[in-house]
Amino acid sequence: MSDTETIYERAGREDGLGRIVEIFYASIFEDPILQPVFGDPVPTHVDHLTAFLCEVFGGPTRYSDELGGFGTIVHVHRGKHITEEQRQRFHDLFMAAVDQTEAGEDAQLRAAIESCIDFGTHVAMVNSNAATDAELHPQREVPHWQW
Repeated sequence: MSDTETIYERAGREDGLGRIVEIFYASIFEDPILQPVFGDPVPTHVDHLTAFLCEVFGGPTRYSDELGGFGTIVHVHRGKHITEEQRQRFHDLFMAAVDQTEAGEDAQLRAAIESCIDFGTHVAMVNSNAATDAELHPQREVPHWQW
């Protein structure tokens, strides 16, 4: 790894992250724990989560520039009332998707992705249960994950 290589680059850029997200989404709609959170498949799910992760991991900022930025992701989660069991299941299925790609074979990359997913699922859970803006997680912008 070079000193300037981003997680985005090491994960295979948009194609690599998109593949992980595709595998992940293929697993959730039949999952009895996560299906209530996601409901029916939405055609933009894969694209939007891929764009979000690309930005988080040092890639293009399309999520903020074109898809509404952090305010949108907060809005999407508000009122979902995500439980710890659902948060953990998201984490576990996402990491299972990582393990089905080359990213899962790279221990350092896998650890970086996992730390981000762990953090992100906590933020989503807090925001999903916030009754007021004051109860939202203090994270108020797209995070920038680094090694």
